[in-house]
Amino acid sequence: MHYLPETGYLRLRQIIGDPHANPPIPPIIPVSKSTWWAGVRSGRYPKSIKTLGARITVWRVEDIRKLLQQS
Repeated sequence: MHYLPETGYLRLRQIIGDPHANPPIPPIIPVSKSTWWAGVRSGRYPKSIKTLGARITVWRVEDIRKLLQQS
């Protein structure tokens, strides 16, 4: 299991991973970017939050933790 802080926000690359980052970021939920966004649209995955800025999309850690517990 991955370490998740109690509260805060996660960017998409922290959730689905980024093998090209240095060092690589392992996925918490191993799906593609298009699968993730399709899941957000369908309600399978939590809604994103854009209150941090126009070009910053994040998800609440609590929502990701809840999603992992449901799996």
